[in-house]
Amino acid sequence: EPLSTFCDYLTYGYMIDNVVLLVSGSLHDRDVGELLEKCHPLGMFDSIGTVAVAQSMAELYQLVLQDTPLGPYFRQRLTAEDLDEMNVELLRSTLYKAYLEDFWRFCERLGGATAEIMRGLLAFEADRRVINITINSLGTELSLDERRSLFPAFGELHPYGHAALGAAQDFDQVRQALEGFPFFRQLLARVSYGEAQMLDKVMFEREVAQCKLAFMQQFHYGSFYCYLKLREQEIRNLMWVSECVAQQQKSRIHDGVVN
Repeated sequence: EPLSTFCDYLTYGYMIDNVVLLVSGSLHDRDVGELLEKCHPLGMFDSIGTVAVAQSMAELYQLVLQDTPLGPYFRQRLTAEDLDEMNVELLRSTLYKAYLEDFWRFCERLGGATAEIMRGLLAFEADRRVINITINSLGTELSLDERRSLFPAFGELHPYGHAALGAAQDFDQVRQALEGFPFFRQLLARVSYGEAQMLDKVMFEREVAQCKLAFMQQFHYGSFYCYLKLREQEIRNLMWVSECVAQQQKSRIHDGVVN
């Protein structure tokens, strides 16, 4: 301790993704064994196999999730009624909000170089989720109040950027909301109007740059977080290259690879 707890936090995001995958699969009558094979190994927990056989969301929480590390996030943010009515992407965003805010507070309590490094990394992750939630909710039935309720309560965009993004109705308004923040204005300068899909690549490039810089300091736990993020990007690069080769589009390999 506290490194073991810090490393536990690194697995919680994968747990959330696994739970959402199993819940989504069970709603579509997918085979439990097939779903478990697709779960991320870092997000496994003892009772994960029973997630897909719960008869209701309330039962899912009471019998499966209550005693997992995700239990507090469910208790903080969700009720049984919410779970019955909520779609899986809202479930993911709600749990990620609670998780990121909890991880942020933990790193602040650690102090020192770890808090300094993780403050920037987690703020960027929170801001990226705010932007993605905003873009993905454009033109959907999600109300503006519901959208704002999914934003993690920290990051460079908090609180003024949250207010502007919470009211955005199209991608141009998202761009306008971000223009007031120098960091995001530089990122958006590389994205053409209407090309929201290019924003993901720009974000990944910035994340990789931040993670590389974290290794310039010593004696902090952020290196474990950054190592994991850089390995994830390597996997994304390999997947992109494989898809380009399979589809005989080798000329596009450099379009999606992040260095």
